[in-house]
Amino acid sequence: MMTGFLKMHGLGNDFVVVDERVHRHDLTPARIAALCDRHTGIGCDQFVTLRPACAEGADVFVRFFNADGSESGACGNASRCIADLVARETGQEHVGLQTRAGVLHATIIRPGLVTVDMGTPAQDWADVPLAEAMDTLHLPVAGDPAAVSMGNPHATFFLSMPDAMDPCVAGPALEHHPLFPQRANIGFAHVTAPDAMRLRVWERGSGLTRACGSGACAAVVNAVRRGLVERTCTVEMDGGELTITWREGDGHVLMTGPATTSFMGTFNPEDYPR
Repeated sequence: MMTGFLKMHGLGNDFVVVDERVHRHDLTPARIAALCDRHTGIGCDQFVTLRPACAEGADVFVRFFNADGSESGACGNASRCIADLVARETGQEHVGLQTRAGVLHATIIRPGLVTVDMGTPAQDWADVPLAEAMDTLHLPVAGDPAAVSMGNPHATFFLSMPDAMDPCVAGPALEHHPLFPQRANIGFAHVTAPDAMRLRVWERGSGLTRACGSGACAAVVNAVRRGLVERTCTVEMDGGELTITWREGDGHVLMTGPATTSFMGTFNPEDYPR
C-alpha cells in the first residue's frame, strides 16, 4: 500500500518524485494536488513521475504536474533534478529525458550540477499558444510583456525597478488572462547588466516559486529578442542563480544550475482523495 518518493529541489523550487518505472500508482489529479499541499500533504511546487522511456535517445519518461494537479509540458528545474538522479543510478554523464515537450538532453557537469538543453523556444503566437494572431514580442497587455513557449507558455514583463510589479498581486489575474487559452507562467524581470537579470515567476497552477527554470529560459530569450541582454545571462531568483545560454547557431537554450535531493519517504495513496 505504501508508495515511495523522493523530495528534490532546484534552487528551492521543490518536487515530489514518484518512480513508476516498475509499478504504476493511482495518482489522479486530485490525489496529486492533495499530496502537493504543504499543510496536509508532503508539500511541493510540482509533482513528478518517472516511467519507462519509449522515445529514441531517452533514458526515462518524465511527467510534470503543477500543484493543482494539472499537467505541464516542461519544468527546467525538475529536469535537472531527474537527470542528476538518473546519472547517479547509471553513472552516465549524458541523460535523455522524454517529456511531453520532446526529448531533453542533459549533461552532468559534476554531481549536483547539471546542464539541460531545453530545445528551441517557440515564438509564433499559435505555438505559445495565444488566443489570436499577434506579435509575441509585444503583447497588447498593460506592461508590454513578451511571450514565448519553452514547452509551456510564458509571458515576461521587463520592469524598470525590481519591485515595480508584485507577482502575488499581478500574477493570478495574468495567469488566467483571456489571451492565454492554456494559462501562462508570468515572469517579472529586471535587467541589472548586459549579462544579468533579476527574475521572479508566478507559475500557472503553483503560484510564486523560489525559482523557475523554464521561466528563466523564457526571460532570457525574450530579453535577447528585445536587445536587452547578451545570449549568455545569469538569472538571479529568490532561490539562487541559473546560467542561461541561447545559442546563436542552432537556437537551442541551455540551462545550467544545481540539483539537490532533500530526503526520501513513503505515503499511502489511500490517505488522499482520489
